[in-house]
Amino acid sequence: MDLRSRVEQALRDEVAPALSLDGSRIEVVEVTDGIASVRLAGVCGGCPATVWTLLGSIEAELRARVPEIELVEAVG
Repeated sequence: MDLRSRVEQALRDEVAPALSLDGSRIEVVEVTDGIASVRLAGVCGGCPATVWTLLGSIEAELRARVPEIELVEAVG
């Protein structure tokens, strides 16, 4: 399984269920050079403070499951 697929699977299995509880979604936009670019939509996508808080949690979860990922960034 390639790196992007592993990131997508980790997010789908571990992160997306929690986000969906409040009507939010996450999408992988790009994975390159240890950086996962994601797009948050729904309730979480519109609040900058929430985005930063979530990114820290998402990054920790991804790093635990996909060690090649060093950084998670939100894109519009």
